[in-house]
Amino acid sequence: MKKIAIIATALGLMGAGCSKQQDDTLVQKTENAVSTAADKTKAAAVDVKNAVAEKLTDWKLTPADIKADLEKSGRVVRDKTLAAGEMAGAAVDNARTVTVIKAKYAEDSDLSAWKIGIAADSGVVTLNGSVKSPDLIGRAIELALDTKGVRQVVSLLKVEIPPGG
Repeated sequence: MKKIAIIATALGLMGAGCSKQQDDTLVQKTENAVSTAADKTKAAAVDVKNAVAEKLTDWKLTPADIKADLEKSGRVVRDKTLAAGEMAGAAVDNARTVTVIKAKYAEDSDLSAWKIGIAADSGVVTLNGSVKSPDLIGRAIELALDTKGVRQVVSLLKVEIPPGG
C-alpha cells in the first residue's frame, strides 16, 4: 500500500506543473524509496527464515532428527528450557495452551488443526494424529514448543501414507 501511495503522490505532483527535471528527480526518489522498502522486506524475510532454521537445528527438529526418532521409538520428545519468569507446572492454563497451539496449526497451511490432537498437562504437551511428512512433525513440535508455558512436547504424530502408497 505504501508503494502505491508513493507512486500516486509522485504522479500527482508530476501533473501539477513540475518541470521535466523535477519530474525525473521525483520519479528517481520514488523508485529509490520503493527499492529500499523491498530490500528491507526481503532482509526481514531472510532473518525470519534463518531464525526458524536455527530453532529447528537447536531443538533437533530437522527431517533427519525426526526420522531417526521415529525409527528408534515411534515418537519424538523435545524439552525446552523456560525463560526467566515463565510459569511452569500447575500454574499453566492447559486450555489456553491447547487453544494457542491449535490456532498456530490453523494458521499454518501445511498443518491440519483437525488431524492433530493436542493435550496439555502442566507444561507438557502431547501431540497425536497424522501429518503428511516428517518435516511437518518437526514443524508441529516447533510451534508447540514456541508457546508460552510449554516446557516439553511429546509427539506421537505419524506420517500419513498416501492412498495407493
